[in-house]
Parts: sequence; structure tokens; C-alpha cells
Amino acid sequence: MKKLLLLLFSTVILLSCSHKAENVERAFYYWKSNEGWQESESEQELLTELEVQKLYVKFFEVEKNAVMGNVPVAKTSYSMYDVENLDLVPTVYLRNEVFKNCTRGSLDTLADNVNFLIDKYASDYRFSSLKKPKEYQMDCDWTPTTKDNYFYFLEKIKALSGKKISCTLRLYPYKYPDKMGVPPVNKAMLMCYNLINPLKDHNRNSILDIDEFSAYLDTDDAYPLHLDIALPVYSWLQVYQNNQFTKVLYTNTKAVKSVLSPEKPLWYNVTRDTVINNFYLRKGNKVKVEEISTETLKKAIKKIKRHIALDRTITVSLFHLDEQQLSTYSHEELQDFYTGFTN
Repeated sequence: MKKLLLLLFSTVILLSCSHKAENVERAFYYWKSNEGWQESESEQELLTELEVQKLYVKFFEVEKNAVMGNVPVAKTSYSMYDVENLDLVPTVYLRNEVFKNCTRGSLDTLADNVNFLIDKYASDYRFSSLKKPKEYQMDCDWTPTTKDNYFYFLEKIKALSGKKISCTLRLYPYKYPDKMGVPPVNKAMLMCYNLINPLKDHNRNSILDIDEFSAYLDTDDAYPLHLDIALPVYSWLQVYQNNQFTKVLYTNTKAVKSVLSPEKPLWYNVTRDTVINNFYLRKGNKVKVEEISTETLKKAIKKIKRHIALDRTITVSLFHLDEQQLSTYSHEELQDFYTGFTN
């Protein structure tokens, strides 16, 4: 009897330490807004080889204008001619300022406009090879002072569109739902990156620091919504000229390191003048290189499975679809970022 009880206790402990999903829907974010851009042949092949099922495409952003009010900007120019049968999820980024000091009437108008524009862009010929959207996603870093207005907007979008509505969920509102509220959506995408202010902590990786990540996941209560997972597969350079932050460059960090000399962890000196993405890096500039290794992502996946009660079927989305950025990883490594949730 004692052996049986010990076996049962051990089983409970084991199960409590790992939450595997049974099925993972593979997805990518596409977050560019460059006019005239079209996916490359290698990106098309990557989507096919990885058996990606879903694309979260940023359709436009919404920001507050002193004269015009809330206006959409940066419409995407994404085209998908050669990859068929992917689920398209139109995604809209709304700046938190949009929901400050506004009336319910203005929120009704905003919801009408956002829903209209999504419908308009989704019917564009550039998306003709993709499945018609069944889900819209809203992306906003809401705060306690804007949550009521944002949540009202989400309810209006859901009613107007007749679609499933998801939203992005940062780690702070995930850990503190009593303070930040739980959005009135069908499901949420937990964004497992951008944990630290990049300009305030110069000694840690602001995209994904495992210790910081673990602290946010350390909570006793399960989040009261279905959670999907977004992981970072991008890198960037923070450029400092005369010790003043100047610019963020999104690029293949391996190529740039040929003109960099290491100074201390994460930090480099530029050893010769060069041009990166039409930006002139000068000899003597300091650069903070933030990139995410395969090992770091595997550790993050283990942390997620340990602390989050995943549903049987989840979506795992990599941020984001960019040939240059993804060249850091092999196809096998990208595969592992999906299969790691079911192993």
C-alpha cells in the first residue's frame, strides 16, 4: 500500500512539473510594412518545409493624432502568391495612447473603422491564396488606466466582426490579472519576449532574459483564458554614438560581427566604417548585440511547459518571418521550437 501511494505521489509531482501540448499549430508573425515588399522564394520554401499552418500579418497600426484623432498608419504590403491554404490572421497594433481620455462614442467609431479596414485589406488580391480569416488579433500594451476602454473596444470588435478575437498578452498582465484585468477575448497570445527596457538595463538581453522570464511565470494561478505562445527568432543591434543611443538595426548579426570587436558581454566596438541597412556605422561606435540562441529558446520552452497549463491544442508562433533574421537558425532548430511543446 505504501509503495502504491508513493507511486501515485510521484506521478502527481511529475505531471505537475510538465504540461505538454498534444498538437501544435505552427505559425509565424509577419510584421514588416515596407511598401512593395514580397516574400522571397526561400521564405516560401521555409513555410512549406516547416508545415506552417497560420500567418499573423500586421495589417496596420493605430495611433492618436492631435488633429485627426485615432488614425491607421503603416499599412502592410505583404503578398502571398505561391503558398496556399494557410490561415490568415489579420493583426492590428494599437498604441496604448489611443485608449486614453476617449469617449464610448469615439471607441464605437474606432471599432467600426478597424473592422472595416480589416475586411477591406483581407479581401485584397494579395491574400487570395490564403484562407479567409476566422480570427482577428488585436495587439496593445494596455495599462490599468486604459484597460476599461481597451476591453470595451475588444467587445465591440467581436460583435461587429462575428470573428473569433484574440489579443496579445505581455508577461506583466499575465502574472497580475487582478491588477491588469482579463481581456474579453476568445484566447490570448503570450508574448515571451521584450521583458526588459533595452535602454535602462545595459547588462542583460532585453529580448529574452531567462531569469527575468522565469520570474514572470512563477505564479500559482492558471490564467483564465486559452493561451497560445509567441517566441522570438529575431535579433537587433542597439547603436550608440558618443555614448548616446542612436538607432536600432534589425539585421543578421553574424554578418555584422565581422566589423565588431567584443568589449564585454553583449557589447562591441565598431572596428571600421560600414553601412548596415542604409545606416552608416562609424569606427568607434559602440553596439549592443542582442540575439537569441537556440539553447535559450529551448530553456524558455521548458520553463513554459513547467509553469503554464497548456491546452491540448495550441498555436506556437515565431516572431517573425524574415529571411535575413531566420538565417541564424537551421531548419531543424526551427522545427524544434514547435515540436518542443509536444515532446
